[in-house]
Amino acid sequence: MINKRLLVKHLLSHNDENSFYDKKLKLSLGFKEGKAKFLKHICALSNTNPENNSYIVIGVEDEENKIIGVDFFDDSKIQNLVNAYLKNPPKIEYENVPFPSLPRYKVVGLVTIYPNKKVTSLLKNAWKYKKDTIFYRRGSNSIPFLGTNFDLRNTNKPIVDSIVKNARNNIELTLNGVFDFMNNHKKRYNPQFKVFNEQFVLCWAGEQKKINSETFYSRVDIELINEQVRLFFSALDDVQISYNQKSFIITEYILLGLDKTETYYPLEKTIIHFKDNGKHHIIKEFLFEPPKYDEKITTHIYTNSAKIVGKIANNIPLSVTEHEDVYRLPTNYLLCYLNGYLDAPELLSKAKYYIKNLQDKTTYVKYKEAMRVIRKVKYN
Repeated sequence: MINKRLLVKHLLSHNDENSFYDKKLKLSLGFKEGKAKFLKHICALSNTNPENNSYIVIGVEDEENKIIGVDFFDDSKIQNLVNAYLKNPPKIEYENVPFPSLPRYKVVGLVTIYPNKKVTSLLKNAWKYKKDTIFYRRGSNSIPFLGTNFDLRNTNKPIVDSIVKNARNNIELTLNGVFDFMNNHKKRYNPQFKVFNEQFVLCWAGEQKKINSETFYSRVDIELINEQVRLFFSALDDVQISYNQKSFIITEYILLGLDKTETYYPLEKTIIHFKDNGKHHIIKEFLFEPPKYDEKITTHIYTNSAKIVGKIANNIPLSVTEHEDVYRLPTNYLLCYLNGYLDAPELLSKAKYYIKNLQDKTTYVKYKEAMRVIRKVKYN
């Protein structure tokens, strides 16, 4: 098994980006430019590494090679983006890698691009990049190929094989990972661990509470210690956890509603199944059935929210009542989106920096959670 934290460290020891890995401060997949640049790098790394993995490390300051971290990125559908825009798309995997030096809510993102031994190109236009463009890596740059016949060349396999070999897990790293997890979570989060198939060590923590005689956990954090990968993280949602000899099961709920009529809705079930051959796979089942409200009510919420965002965008001071309504803006726009107002995410994003700069950070957490749920609903 590969320890992903150690793999990231080995990649970063090659201070300059090169033809088998790239590093980014963050991804901006919600914008055309950010999405196109991500696809360009996937295309270039795939074409330059036809027989070995290549990587993108996210959450690293480029000049000083300093690990800053990013938010947990819960998006198992990122492969769909690659498949939609690239011809001969490689298989990719996004993993959240925790580092003890980072705050609990931050991770390093690791994108692994698996070799497919085929020339990858743009299937359609993406931002300023034209359909059929082939990209490749020259040093730290992803550049378009201007010739007629692109030749796949294997140049990085020996060095990448060496990096991966040196990142293999061992007992010391596993034990240290368990100790780090247990020590970094306060007692009220009930940190605990379980061994599956005598091979896998899974740690989890969450604040336990009873709702109608059922046990839920909030502020949940789940890590597969062998690979040093965070499998689940939520700052707000309530989660039910169960497990058996072979599987660990997470059922995620969200609290939605108007005023005091909020109800728990199951969002998604995640099953982590551990095999006897030293491998595991993750199955996700989307459960969400969004609540529907009277059209007059949702129209009123949408109109009022749009008025507030318009004032924020034009630097017009908010009234006391409007300022109070800002705290419900993420939840209100989520409800609007679920009831057919598909431009709600775009409007909500216009208030992102205003919300982020509020003294009470709870609203910004709700903003990120609302956008995460919208993304899940959109992909499913």
